[in-house]
Amino acid sequence: MKPLENKVAVISGAAQGIGLETAHEFARRGAIPILLDVNRQKLATAQESVGAIEQRAASMHLDVSDKQQWLHTMRSVFDQFKSIDVLVNAAAISSAKPFEEIDADEWDRVFAVNARGVLFGCQTVSPYMRQQKSGRLINLASQAGKTGGLLIGAHYSASKAAVICMTKTFAAALAPDNITVNAVAPGIINTDFLNGVPGIQNFFGRIPLGNKPGEATDVASAIAFLASDDARYITGEILDVNGGLLMD
Repeated sequence: MKPLENKVAVISGAAQGIGLETAHEFARRGAIPILLDVNRQKLATAQESVGAIEQRAASMHLDVSDKQQWLHTMRSVFDQFKSIDVLVNAAAISSAKPFEEIDADEWDRVFAVNARGVLFGCQTVSPYMRQQKSGRLINLASQAGKTGGLLIGAHYSASKAAVICMTKTFAAALAPDNITVNAVAPGIINTDFLNGVPGIQNFFGRIPLGNKPGEATDVASAIAFLASDDARYITGEILDVNGGLLMD
């Protein structure tokens, strides 16, 4: 048996980056990945690549900031697969700019995806998991949510701090139903998202493990661990994946 054999794993933001690599990792470990993303074109390509590993993989279009879409999509997943065992909230957006230049619309949009999307995902999936008396909720936080970030944007950092707080709140609420809620907080990871941050290369030399960024596979492996039975007694945890850049 593979460690996630036949687990139905829903992943938002799965069309690229860490979300897509998580879908690949879940497929390799025997899960049935359900890929969610707002970008239909990238989503189709992502499903094809994941489907090459696990033919049962599926994809559904979703704007994570819209609760009605979440409700409809999770009902569709449950009706088709009869279970929802794992939810990974990986969808996120940002722009790198000084805090003085962030306007209200941009602030609200970042929080709508990065924080409200996590809230709606956990709200709409938890009833199915309560019914099953089991489940794994895994949220993507960030090192910036713990330390702030001059480069990544105050709105992004603040939204990821909100994810950390929500993770702990949901973990306490759902523990009686054998549902764990954890977060992974990546540091500097080699993705397209990283390439949009000017000056980030100046921080590589501060990373104790190799003086270089991590890879999406490093984060995906941590997520897969939290989704597995090996992590059954871990909840409310914020797992750092940052090469030692932040040790807390």
